[in-house]
Amino acid sequence: MQPVDLTTLRAVCADLQHWLPARLETVYQRDRHTIALALRTLKKQGWLTLSWHPQAARIAFEPPPPRQPDTFTFSQQLHAQLNRLALVRVGLVNPWERVVVLEFTPRPQEATQWRLYAEIMSKYSNVILVNAEGEIVTAAHQVNAQQSRLRPILTGQPYVPPPPLTAALPSREIPFEQWQQQVSVIPGLLRQQLLKAYRGLSPALVQQLLADASLPLEIRTTDLTPEDWRRLFDQWQHWLDCLECERFLPQFTPTGYRVIPPLGTQSQPTATIHELLATYYQDHLRQQQTQQLRQQLHQSLQAQRQKLIAKIEGFRERLAAAAGGDRQRYLADLLMAHAHLWQPGMTELIVTDFATQEPLSIPLSPEKSAIQTAQELYKQQQKLKRAQQHITPLLTAAESELAYLDQVAATLTTATSLDVLEEIRAELIQQGYLTAPDYYRPPTTPSPYLRYTTPSGFTVLVGRNNRQNDDLTFRVASPYDWWFHTQEIPGSHVILRLEAGEVPSDKDIQYVADLAAYHSQARASAQVPVVYTRRKYVQKPKGANPGMVIYDQATVVWGYPLSVSDNLTSMSQGGEQLRCAKSDHHGIVAE
Repeated sequence: MQPVDLTTLRAVCADLQHWLPARLETVYQRDRHTIALALRTLKKQGWLTLSWHPQAARIAFEPPPPRQPDTFTFSQQLHAQLNRLALVRVGLVNPWERVVVLEFTPRPQEATQWRLYAEIMSKYSNVILVNAEGEIVTAAHQVNAQQSRLRPILTGQPYVPPPPLTAALPSREIPFEQWQQQVSVIPGLLRQQLLKAYRGLSPALVQQLLADASLPLEIRTTDLTPEDWRRLFDQWQHWLDCLECERFLPQFTPTGYRVIPPLGTQSQPTATIHELLATYYQDHLRQQQTQQLRQQLHQSLQAQRQKLIAKIEGFRERLAAAAGGDRQRYLADLLMAHAHLWQPGMTELIVTDFATQEPLSIPLSPEKSAIQTAQELYKQQQKLKRAQQHITPLLTAAESELAYLDQVAATLTTATSLDVLEEIRAELIQQGYLTAPDYYRPPTTPSPYLRYTTPSGFTVLVGRNNRQNDDLTFRVASPYDWWFHTQEIPGSHVILRLEAGEVPSDKDIQYVADLAAYHSQARASAQVPVVYTRRKYVQKPKGANPGMVIYDQATVVWGYPLSVSDNLTSMSQGGEQLRCAKSDHHGIVAE
């Protein structure tokens, strides 16, 4: 992810001048690393985002935050001090340092009462509120003396800007020979020597300068020709000229974005600097959060499954041991029938087996008679029987729970959006498998169902997680709709919407079956059995986990997930002949 550099901050500060003065209406904290300031002028209003995220620290106008309660202390402290004040000045503390200061006063003509410093410096980023006396009132991230002896950031301490860099300051007045000597004084990679020689540069900016000068990224200073140096110096001067004249052209690039226009270009910007930053960082953060949340949920599910599998194996072992109870009772019956053969001191009793009529040896204790031994065997049989009666429902419940976790894992595999993953996490938290993280906000707006169209024009809806499956099957679907699901394979509930009297064609059924197979754990298989029935024949058992249903009067058809093209909404071409068989038994599925 490309970090915000000095050039980008210069562009942001230049644009923010058109917002001055502005009244601060409120402060809202979006997450642990981002606050939003609601600013209003006479002509416009917007939400200015200040973020100290380690990879996405930035300052830009972004869309309004969600309508959810703000429970963060930092935003509440900012709101208490800055609410209804006027933002009168925005700028860099130092022209070559990435620290932006926002100054607030009761009225535009009065002296500054509060300063909000946004230090945009990657993992060292911070947002700090300072009063008129220069003391720190609150900070997004406090740094004690043990963490940094050079620059602690603590409430009540005077604010000290970050120490300046030691590299030379860029200037348009530096002649070509001096600039070239400064960059090439130590032989090495050109991009590295540029970063070491002067302040205000970033890896992304250096890459753009080299590309605009038609130089390879890995070129060394010793390999440059005089013409190469001159082209690079022209780009260098162009960069400084754009900074001085505040001439910026925000553009997306294949690897990120740029705000300095190429030398000689006359094109107009396709987006403002705020739109560019909001789009770039929100998209990348969303991708990052999606990957992290999917991995977190996957690890949690695997840990829960391993515990459950071990529990099920233990139950089965105890049931196998309890299955010997009938043998204990049979031996006791033999002893009671042949008790007259017992003699004191015997260690075994030879009896005739009722079933085989063969001699059978039953071990005895010398201290106990045959009747006493039989009574102990009867007691053992009763104990094993009680254990079996107790363990059987526990095993059934554990197996049902494992099936539920398998269904959640299946939806996790096919989930591609952060909203769906958030709903899966909320479901696991509600079911007690996960603990809600700090400052957790459960999703309030459900993500939309997947929607497709059959060759005959019927609508198909697909659930994206267990909660959606329940809602889709029991709240959205009508009794006339048809319900599809992979047979005994975790997958999504698929609903074919029909009106009273409508009957889908074989191509429609095959199309929906292919979709059901695709949105299942078996999407990589060549063919998958899919069951379908009327929605009215699908019920949810009392107390069942989300997504668990039972069905009856179902028909089985083969689904072909590999035949589903990238454009799933297009009509299927030339569906195969429908092959199906009536099911004689009701089914139980999850998710």
